[in-house]
Amino acid sequence: MNLIKNGRLILPDRIANGLAVVFSDHIDAILPEAEALARYPEAEIIDAKGNYVSPGLVDVHSHGCGGHDTCDNTPGAIQEMSRMVAGFGVTSWLPTTMTYPLDYLRVTFSQIREAKADSEKDASAWGGAQVLGTHMEGPFIDVAKMGAQNPDYISAPNAAFTKEYEDIIRIVTIAPNVPGGMEFIEEITKDTNIVCSLGHTGANYDCAKAAFAKGADHVTHLFNAQNGLHHRDPGMVGAALTSPEVYTEMICDTFHIHPGVFQLVCDCKKDHLVLITDCMKAGGLPDGKYDLGGQDVFVSGIKCTLASGTIAGSVLRLNKAVQNIVKNTNWPLEEAVFAASLAPARSIRVDDIKGSLEEGKDADILIADPDFEILTTYVRGEKVYER
Repeated sequence: MNLIKNGRLILPDRIANGLAVVFSDHIDAILPEAEALARYPEAEIIDAKGNYVSPGLVDVHSHGCGGHDTCDNTPGAIQEMSRMVAGFGVTSWLPTTMTYPLDYLRVTFSQIREAKADSEKDASAWGGAQVLGTHMEGPFIDVAKMGAQNPDYISAPNAAFTKEYEDIIRIVTIAPNVPGGMEFIEEITKDTNIVCSLGHTGANYDCAKAAFAKGADHVTHLFNAQNGLHHRDPGMVGAALTSPEVYTEMICDTFHIHPGVFQLVCDCKKDHLVLITDCMKAGGLPDGKYDLGGQDVFVSGIKCTLASGTIAGSVLRLNKAVQNIVKNTNWPLEEAVFAASLAPARSIRVDDIKGSLEEGKDADILIADPDFEILTTYVRGEKVYER
């Protein structure tokens, strides 16, 4: 049993002082400090020293980091990435795939399934963020909006294949405007718990709204690889911003999206904004040439591009995305943290155990300094990172 005292607790609706968090593998109690100390005299005391005590962050869209990519199919790579992202405040995540042939993805999904089981079985041995499943980004996309995806491997929507992996696929990105796209959305949302996310699509406003009516309730990296907002053609972006019930991802690295747009999106999406990284294997590494989905990517600072200049993934850390929201909007820290923790947890329907500091939930807890740099990370009560 552990007890964190002297921290500023980031709750879903406020930052609270004077409360202690008592936890084992789950959060046992959140109480006034004096009461907690009296009730749990045997607990190991952790002094937060006035720093923030935050729920662990949930990244539902990240391809890799530290020289590894989900689709490299390298044994042990997902665990290495899980350990690295824990230092960025991520306590659970979806290793995200790229557009590859379905037979290649079978190997990837097999490794993700194994990593998911290992991360669930023993948080201490795993030593990093828990794997909740995968985000299948491609190959059921629109070649006209492929972005950094490989056009050679784009294929028609295949519900039967997707259903084979419904135990691990949490999100599937789908272009509703391609032949079979709408039927795919309807079948997957009716028959499984997989979230259909609109992305890499040339869908117009009406097509996107029709896809939402069919059951899609998520949008992949808003503004990127989709039709933008125009006053005579609202596009995919307009549909996302005017659909309050639809969870909407945003890459807040200030390169994919100008920070001047952040406030607009925050105002429109409110508690349905989901901060993601879309990080690639260059995350946490020096500038240079890397690869993503079998294509060369050139990294310079926050900029990741193909040789053609097309934006390709990011090197964003999720705690940095939180910082960027606070810096560039009127949102207080607790709202920015919400968008990186409880909102993504809700978007993939794991908010009963993840995403917030609440009694009974998994003890996924961060201690962060005043700049929201991560000091300590706990996953299901196990310390997996310390600065």
